[in-house]
Amino acid sequence: MHEIQNIVIVGGGTAGWLTAGVIAAKHQGRRPHGFTVTLVESPNVPTIGVGEGTWPTLRTTLKRMGVSETEFFRHCSASFKQGARFNRWTTGAVDDGYYHPLMLPEQFGQVNLAPHWLAEGGDDSFCDTVTPQGRLCDAGRGPKTMTTPEYDGQANYAYHLDAGKFSHFLQRHCCEALGVRHVLADVNEVHLDEGGDIARLDTAQGITIAGDLFVDCTGFAALLIGKAMGVPFRSCSDVLFCDTALAIQVPYDLPDDPIASHTISTAQSAGWIWDIGLPTRRGVGHVFSSSHISVDEAEGELRAYIGPAARDLSVRKLSIRAGHRETFWVRNCVAVGLAAGFLEPLEASAIVLIELSAKMIAEQMPPRREVMDVVARRFNETTTYRWGRIIDFLKLHYALTKRTDTDFWRDNVRPESIPDRLRELMELWLYQSPWLHEEFDRAEEVFPSASYQYVLYGMGARTAIMPGAIEADDALARRARYENQVQTQRLVGSLPGHRDLIDRIVRHGLQPI
Repeated sequence: MHEIQNIVIVGGGTAGWLTAGVIAAKHQGRRPHGFTVTLVESPNVPTIGVGEGTWPTLRTTLKRMGVSETEFFRHCSASFKQGARFNRWTTGAVDDGYYHPLMLPEQFGQVNLAPHWLAEGGDDSFCDTVTPQGRLCDAGRGPKTMTTPEYDGQANYAYHLDAGKFSHFLQRHCCEALGVRHVLADVNEVHLDEGGDIARLDTAQGITIAGDLFVDCTGFAALLIGKAMGVPFRSCSDVLFCDTALAIQVPYDLPDDPIASHTISTAQSAGWIWDIGLPTRRGVGHVFSSSHISVDEAEGELRAYIGPAARDLSVRKLSIRAGHRETFWVRNCVAVGLAAGFLEPLEASAIVLIELSAKMIAEQMPPRREVMDVVARRFNETTTYRWGRIIDFLKLHYALTKRTDTDFWRDNVRPESIPDRLRELMELWLYQSPWLHEEFDRAEEVFPSASYQYVLYGMGARTAIMPGAIEADDALARRARYENQVQTQRLVGSLPGHRDLIDRIVRHGLQPI
């Protein structure tokens, strides 16, 4: 019986170090009995380091790893993220915009407010009708106060962060607090045993590394899952057209300029521009389809968006291969991060997929090789489902557009470019509002039904309300909307400004857990 004791993670960056931290933290009690986590990282390959948006799940992940939220803010140039604002996605007009906040609608588990809002005409902002968070973002407020304990908040939140600094921060914590072994070496050969498992790695530095379970975090190179194990890549470029990104780091005009507490995604002629506020700079980038616009034209749109400040700033170009591996865990090799796949960062799905994969590996760690294939099948089923639903959700932003000004937007609403499952749901939502129905009944959902509501109704979609359908819970809906109004006034009036909150956290620290 072959016990699984030695976990080898190949590749650093956010994927490698988050995975190492999640596994090591979960299995600290096994360390005295020989359980090890080793991360092998090339000293010669830089990390991609452009993912700066996260989901609220990261709070729980960091907390479980024993990370101080105060230290996280001090070392990662972090800011709070309360959602995303999508500008010019529906009509392309200057005043076209809506929020996808991170708070659920008021009393979401008890009453679906969408039909009540629709019955009144749906003319007011759906976000503002059901949650305070859009108003908090408009007012530049943070989601908590200095007296709020670490990882708690008056409003739900995630983070924006400097990916390079975050990786170094995680590395230090994993090695010093969690006992992760760090090996700086270039893997140049992967040896398989007679059964097809990875037995050991040889490195250019002469170090040989054996293990029981190997996690591929080598990014687009996919050194283990792709080259050694031969798992094919499944493209979804026929659904999501964007294949290139241009990124610029933009300094603030003044040190005390406001920091947006949400991601700003502004649609362009053949893609969209992200705008993320960190304490010392903005991260701005243009994601686009090279089949619909040239790189020079895309860079022109990006620089025009930034304005005169972009004149002397350099641009970093990244290629996007939209899709994922046909399977993610093969024998004793599992892919996490870019090695597993990549999609445009429209809804910050990259880091949350790393978290979910690492969590599932850690929680379902096979005790022996004899049951690993069972765990692998369960992992592959869940992970494939998650990737599919994320692809559907990203495509929804395009499929709902009313823009016809360029081929890019016209091509995005072609029925053949919309996945069957999404097309069926869009037909269903003409008559049934997304809520706690069977289409959202799995624990593996990344985006809850509330997220679909925010995008659907933010982009002008409408659901027919049958006569008498909302009468039974009308009183509950009225109460929920009143409570949202009261909460909105209270939070907008009491929460601190975003930059001021971050500055105070860095100087004085939050209350420890």
